[in-house]
Amino acid sequence: MAGSIYPSPVNKLLTYGDCSKTREVPNYVQELGFNADHVPDLIRMATDKELNANDLDSLEVWSPVHAVRVLTQLGAEAAIQPLVNLFHELDDDWMPNELFEFFATIGSGAIPTLEAYLGDSSHDAYQLAYAATSLTKIVEKHPDLRDQCVAVLTQKLEDFANNDPELNAFLIGELLDLQAVESAPVMEGAFAANRIPIYIVGDWDQVQVELGLKTREEVPEKRFPLEDILNYYKQELEQPPLGFAPPVSNKQKKKQKKNKKRK
Repeated sequence: MAGSIYPSPVNKLLTYGDCSKTREVPNYVQELGFNADHVPDLIRMATDKELNANDLDSLEVWSPVHAVRVLTQLGAEAAIQPLVNLFHELDDDWMPNELFEFFATIGSGAIPTLEAYLGDSSHDAYQLAYAATSLTKIVEKHPDLRDQCVAVLTQKLEDFANNDPELNAFLIGELLDLQAVESAPVMEGAFAANRIPIYIVGDWDQVQVELGLKTREEVPEKRFPLEDILNYYKQELEQPPLGFAPPVSNKQKKKQKKNKKRK
C-alpha cells in the first residue's frame, strides 16, 4: 500500500530491513543511488505518521529510520524543520538517536531551528530536551560550534523561573557535558531559586565538582533515598519519579499495548 505512493528508490526503504539487527549503517546513497532529487520524498517518509505508528510485524516501521539516515548522508538541510517537528511526535526509543545524528551532521545550519524549537513553550520538557541534546551532539561533531551551542543552551536556562524545573535540569546536564564553566553563574541562580530537581542532576555543590570548580574532597558524594525523591515530586509511591524516565500517558500506554514499536 505505502509502496505505491513512494517512487523508486525511496520505496525500497519500506522493506530494507530491521535496523535493530544490523550494527553498521549502510551507505544508502552509494547502494541505492539516492541524490538531492529524492529529498522531498525522503522527508515525507521520515515524517509519515502511518509508517511511524506501524508495528514490528512489518518492516515498514523501520522505513522512517532509513529515510532519516539517507537524509543525514545527503546532508539535506531542507529536512531540518520537518525533522525537528518529530520531537513532539516521538513515542519510541530508536528515532531520537537518528535525529541527533542528523542534526549533528548538518551542524551550524541546524542551530537556528533548534534554538527556535527550544523557545517554543508549547513543547514539554522532554521534547525540548531532545533539541538541547541535539545541540550537544552538534558540538561533538563540530567542536568549533561549541560557544554558539553553549550560548543557546545558557540563554534558555536564563529563563529558569518560567521553565519547567525538569527542563532546567536537562539543560544543566547538557552544559555539564560541554563543560560550560562560563555558564556557572546562570546555573547557580537556578539552584538558588530552587528551580532544579536535584535528583536529576545533583545539587549546586555537585555541579561545581563536575565543572571543576570544586574538588571531590570538598564535596562528598550524595545518595538520595527513594522516599525523598518521591516526596520531592509529591507522587504516589507506585509511580516512578519524573526525571528517570519520561512519563507515559494513558493514551501512549494503550498504543504501546496495541503496537510493538521500535525499541
